[in-house]
Parts: sequence; C-alpha cells; structure tokens
Amino acid sequence: MRLLTRYGEVMAGLDFDPIERAGELWAERVGDASAMRFATSIMRVQQVLLAEFDAALKPHGITFARYEVLRLLSFSKSGALPLSKIGERLMVHPTSVTSLIDKLVDQGLVLREHDEHDRRRVLASLTDHGNQVLEAATTALTDTDFGLGALTREQQEEGYALLKTFRAANADW
Repeated sequence: MRLLTRYGEVMAGLDFDPIERAGELWAERVGDASAMRFATSIMRVQQVLLAEFDAALKPHGITFARYEVLRLLSFSKSGALPLSKIGERLMVHPTSVTSLIDKLVDQGLVLREHDEHDRRRVLASLTDHGNQVLEAATTALTDTDFGLGALTREQQEEGYALLKTFRAANADW
C-alpha cells in the first residue's frame, strides 16, 4: 500500500506496523499504549482517506474540502447558504471558507451573492456546472466506497457508532 504524507510524497511500504511498534515502545517506557495507538491510528487513517479522496476527485478538478462545500450546498433547502453557515457546518475557520468559495467561484462551480434580505450576508449557491461536477465527483467517491472497501458494512457501522460516541462526549454537535 502506498501512503501519501500531508506533503504529497509517497512513503515506501514497511515490513512492520509502525504504530504497533510505537505501542510496544510506549508500553515499555511510558505505560498503557491503548489510547496512543488508537489516536495515532485515527490520524493515519485520516491521511490515507484524504489521499484516496483527493486522488478520486482530482480528475474533476476539486479537492475533498471543495467537494464538502459543494455537497453541503446541494443539501440546503433553499439552494444557497450563508458563508458563515458553511463554516459552522464544516467546522472550518471563516478565512478557510472564503478561500474555498473563492476557488469554487473561479472554477465556475459556485455563485457568490449578497443576501437580498440582509446585504451584510454573503450566500453561496451551486451553478449548473457545479451540480454536474458534484454528481461526477460523488460517483467517483462512492465507486471507491469512500476508501473503506477493506471493511465490511457491519465494521463500517460499528466504527461509525464508536466514533459517534466519542464525538458526542466531546460536544461535536
């Protein structure tokens, strides 16, 4: 398996699990390694999944972060959302939302307009081209089973339930 680091370089495959090895050393020198191994595994899985998502979405000219914005806009009742609501729902800083919207507008995937009822609010909505890219990108992601094909549906549901418990305990919503 190839693993892309956050800087895009490919790491060679190892003949051992580095997290397991770190866990052994942790147990010898620090104490119980359960939480460290689990947290580190989550971070590694995130890196693997983001690399998978970005590879699947690259032919469509978008990153996973841009995909999330497009999908969120498609789920809105009115077809448009204030930029502040996008940031809140995706849990990203307003500056990041502005940057994402700028790029999507430049690509012709999103329109940015002032709210006719409150000129201080800026709304984003999908263009027809944005809808087309979104549908093709969604097919690309679902064709990869969101990178989780190594797990059964039951394992995916169990993993979701486990992480939902953690998220709820940490006021994720």
